[in-house]
Amino acid sequence: MSADGTLAALAAPMARELREGILPYWLARAVDVDRGGFVGLIDGNDVADPDAPKGAILNARILWTFAAASRVLGDDAYRVAAARAARYVRECLFDPVHGGVYWMLNADGSARDARKHVYAQAFAIYALSEHHRATGDAESLAAAVSLFRLVERHAHDALHGGYEEAFTREWVRLDDVRLSDEDADERKSMNTHLHVLEAYANLYRVWPDALLRARLGEVVELFATRIVDAATGHLRLFFDADWTPRSTTVSYGHDIEASWLLLEAAEVHGDPALRARVRPACLALATAVRDEAYDTAAGGIFYEAHLGRPVETFKEWWVQAEAIVGFVDAWRETGDASFARAARGTWAFTDRHLVDHVHGEWFRRTTRDGTRVAGFEKVGPWKCSYHNARACLVVMARAGAGEAVLHVAVSA
Repeated sequence: MSADGTLAALAAPMARELREGILPYWLARAVDVDRGGFVGLIDGNDVADPDAPKGAILNARILWTFAAASRVLGDDAYRVAAARAARYVRECLFDPVHGGVYWMLNADGSARDARKHVYAQAFAIYALSEHHRATGDAESLAAAVSLFRLVERHAHDALHGGYEEAFTREWVRLDDVRLSDEDADERKSMNTHLHVLEAYANLYRVWPDALLRARLGEVVELFATRIVDAATGHLRLFFDADWTPRSTTVSYGHDIEASWLLLEAAEVHGDPALRARVRPACLALATAVRDEAYDTAAGGIFYEAHLGRPVETFKEWWVQAEAIVGFVDAWRETGDASFARAARGTWAFTDRHLVDHVHGEWFRRTTRDGTRVAGFEKVGPWKCSYHNARACLVVMARAGAGEAVLHVAVSA
């Protein structure tokens, strides 16, 4: 099957999926009418658990999704959903005594886990700044700025650069800083810094503060000099306090996500020399994922590698979403048709096997050949509307910015 490979051809079905599949699902099924905010868990068969805990990450990502959709698409329903999400984040997730956002709430909105993960603070900054960007809401901007100042006061490492991972409710550094059982208990992580990067870039769009710009530049430089392994073209995942690497696992989804977020952050920062310095690292990340993780037989991206070869070949929803954007941006940067083929092939696999065309949203995981893996949620603390909605919005934006003039012959 052949197509001209223009961004317009990719953006059209993704825009339709956003408007007809992703956003309606969250509006119809995820709103918690009785307790406020959004339900914390919907299983793979679309059955909601009204008593499930509500995570900071899920709620911040929902806020970002509907704020961005409102800004781009202008639908009143999205604006109302964003306002609902913003109120819930500001009124329930914020700690009124010590500041910052809690990690987890009970279903009724009371604090369940009051730890202060910098990862969660970053997502709240990202979401609240997007809400202000979309609506001009002054409370959301003030809340985002307050979180930035807390992170800088408590988590910034003035000696080695970057940020500590996690704290008690009172902002005392924790001994065990893991986000989940899958993570290593190390002083610094790529993942936290990746989301500080996107959060600070988004806040700088609406609040051009000098310290914020300096810290954004610092994190961009850390990716270029410490986090991206120049020898392999992959991200290092965990570190000691002084940035000594402490892991060898490769996360293909984070590699390709960083490839475009890092370049975008450098652009927002506004220093052309900084962008020029990080561009080779971004293209190295995208190239390594294309060469090692793109499934040329079936389409889509493998999950993880150890010791230089893929060992987790299942297809996870968020990895495919980020790969589409990362490959599109690598194509825009280089004109290399192989990135266009990978973008189109990843979308084709996703549309065929991960998109739920009956009930909406995306399934979480399939096997390599596209067989759905049962037992995974549609909505949960980590399963959200952010990666897939954002992929649709970004590809739409790339096409709308005139990039559809890039005609590259693609076979998918």
